Amino acid sequence: MAQVREPENVLPASVLLPPAQFLSSYRLGAGDVVSIRVFGEDDLSIEKVRLTDGGSIFMPNLGELVVRGKTLGEVEKMVVEGLSGRILINPKISVSVDEYRPFFINGMVDKPGGYPFQPGLTIRKAASLAGGFKERASLNKLFVIRGDDPQQRQYKVELNTPIYPGDIVTVEESFF
Repeated sequence: MAQVREPENVLPASVLLPPAQFLSSYRLGAGDVVSIRVFGEDDLSIEKVRLTDGGSIFMPNLGELVVRGKTLGEVEKMVVEGLSGRILINPKISVSVDEYRPFFINGMVDKPGGYPFQPGLTIRKAASLAGGFKERASLNKLFVIRGDDPQQRQYKVELNTPIYPGDIVTVEESFF
């Protein structure tokens, strides 16, 4: 039985997460702004703290926590484990993202640049935020480099492809 391979320059289906899964699988990165609330313990909570370039935050009584690459649930578990026993008996923690790191769009859009990410963002919506497509924009030559891809590979995508924080979108020019 022959194996079917996806072309290397096309975004694999495994990278396209349904919006409902995005928040639970979202991994924090440098530049995200988070709040960690310890219910009933305001002095242990932190509000709207931006992750450093190294992906860390400072939390009272726990010190520096490296949270880059972790989901909100993993950060919550890390804080609960750090506070349990020695500081609190049964801490109740809430972790939220207040601001996502930006995405970037360049090429044949009216106002290329970096824009604040919003959950549910697609290439089409990203182009709208950037002032729309220019007249010579090719809707068949759309590319994305995922912000969390260490190799910075460029994938060919479609208008309804989801965009995530840190992604770089390129809209090529049409010659016909």
